[in-house]
Amino acid sequence: MAITRSQLVKELEPGLNALFGLEYKRYENEHEEIFSIESSDRAFEEEVMLTGFGSAPVKTEGAGVAYDTALESFTARYTHETIAMAFALTEEAVEDNLYDRLSARYTKALARSMANTKQVKGASVLNNAFTGGSYAGGDGVALCSTAHPTALGPDFSNRPAVAADLNETSLEQGIIDIAAFTDERGLKVALTARKMIVPKELQFTAERLMKSTLRTASADNDINAIKSMGLIPEGYAVNHFLTDINAWFLITDAPNGLKMFQRSPIRTAFEGDFDTGNVRYKARERYSFGWSDPRGIYGSPGA
Repeated sequence: MAITRSQLVKELEPGLNALFGLEYKRYENEHEEIFSIESSDRAFEEEVMLTGFGSAPVKTEGAGVAYDTALESFTARYTHETIAMAFALTEEAVEDNLYDRLSARYTKALARSMANTKQVKGASVLNNAFTGGSYAGGDGVALCSTAHPTALGPDFSNRPAVAADLNETSLEQGIIDIAAFTDERGLKVALTARKMIVPKELQFTAERLMKSTLRTASADNDINAIKSMGLIPEGYAVNHFLTDINAWFLITDAPNGLKMFQRSPIRTAFEGDFDTGNVRYKARERYSFGWSDPRGIYGSPGA
């Protein structure tokens, strides 16, 4: 359906002082604070979790050496989605517009819509981090779970046993829990928190927790251990597309954690129709968001 002059009545009348509504700034590329970005040249990407070996046993004198077996644990799949939108302008609407080039104005609006969808898609991974079912990862459970199954080791948890709001105690416990992560065979892995992700409602709490010299919400003259020890080196980032005002997350330095695959970068095109004179404009992009190793994040939905 093309945009006609009847939908742009005021833009066709002299004396109009200003056109507004498309000039707002937008929150740019907040997904880059959460996901590592890789390119893709196929319809989907798969990443397989491998198991190593367990702890080496003691070999008694004269006995044979023990053998262990490695295997594949689970597969994470990223299926790329196609995001596209278009609009059309009638020939008469373009001719009779008095104030601006319609195509330039609405092309910016098209770019804004495409960018918004990408931010919503990226944030949805965290918005559904505590939801299983159709939002489960390759290991069959939610991104943040108290019972991530492993191939041959015990289950591990990347969320607090009891959901907790963001405060000094819960943040310190999160850092401790990350340091206790184990691999698929139950061996400890050396992971640390590198960045905190919070919704806009928690940005002031995060600022105090991360940057206060002394402990927050305390009359004790104690240092802020998180800041003093540099335990979250990349600080915090606010994601304005998170929907839970109490949820907070710690991104770890685990390789192959949360990822975005870019299959096709955004492309725009336009063409005119010979019969009607309408001009059509289109934007299109392909990508996918997800995660391979859930050890790449620790999260709490808040109390």
